[in-house]
Amino acid sequence: MTGETDRGEAAEHLALTLVGAGMQRMAARVLAAFLFTDEDSLTAGDLSAQLGASAGSVSGAIRMVVQMGLVERAPAPGSRREHYRMRDRAWTTLYGRQHAPIDDILAAVARGVEAVGPGPARERLAYMRDFYEFLLGEVPALIERFDRRRGGSRP
Repeated sequence: MTGETDRGEAAEHLALTLVGAGMQRMAARVLAAFLFTDEDSLTAGDLSAQLGASAGSVSGAIRMVVQMGLVERAPAPGSRREHYRMRDRAWTTLYGRQHAPIDDILAAVARGVEAVGPGPARERLAYMRDFYEFLLGEVPALIERFDRRRGGSRP
């Protein structure tokens, strides 16, 4: 796969795979466009033209991938349009940001453990709490190991 057609098909395949994993369709297409581009940055207009999508849907999708921490605004001296690029280390940033929902789950589960007496319900809740505490404790070490494996390289 080296041609532009193959590249476009691979990008669309990735986008469809992300949709299957629960990502909103246009956000998945926009993310795939950023992953597959060789340009330093893209504008909403670039993405709209490339994806054949409305400016409004592209704008909302950009906002979503920016909020996820995968894409960021890029400096573009002399341009009056907003430019965006994939964030360096986007995947470790995203993975590291997943703590807030897990923290909320942990707080709710801890409350549940306190609310029930000894028995099967408490054991299930304690198991869930222990699993998420373990998972959160391992994330920093996983990211560090990944960085070492990659030799600390940046894209």
